[in-house]
Amino acid sequence: QVQLVESGGDLVQPGGSLRLSCAASGSSFDTYRMAWYRQAPGKQRELVAAISSSGTTNYLASVSGRFTISRDNAKNTVYLQMNTLKLEDTAVYYCNAAKLIGNWREYWGQGTQVTVSS
Repeated sequence: QVQLVESGGDLVQPGGSLRLSCAASGSSFDTYRMAWYRQAPGKQRELVAAISSSGTTNYLASVSGRFTISRDNAKNTVYLQMNTLKLEDTAVYYCNAAKLIGNWREYWGQGTQVTVSS
């Protein structure tokens, strides 16, 4: 069992930066693929960035070059550094932990609101 708690969401102006954090409780954090998803009003949840247990990353095309996902296994925490924020980045951001154990086992945080507005 993994519990995830996100923090760092806020109201920010276009062009600004935010860093989201996701603290995980439970064991074997370093064996999980960690990811950030987002869901804007009226839209489907989408994968923003992911980092594997070995540190390989991948990004949604629209955030590549602006967002950086990282993990600190000693602190059981995953981060999302978001730079040059745009209006369309406004969404609730969710942390996700996943591991293949026969089937994919997934856990979700409660979400943190990011609002980009002038």
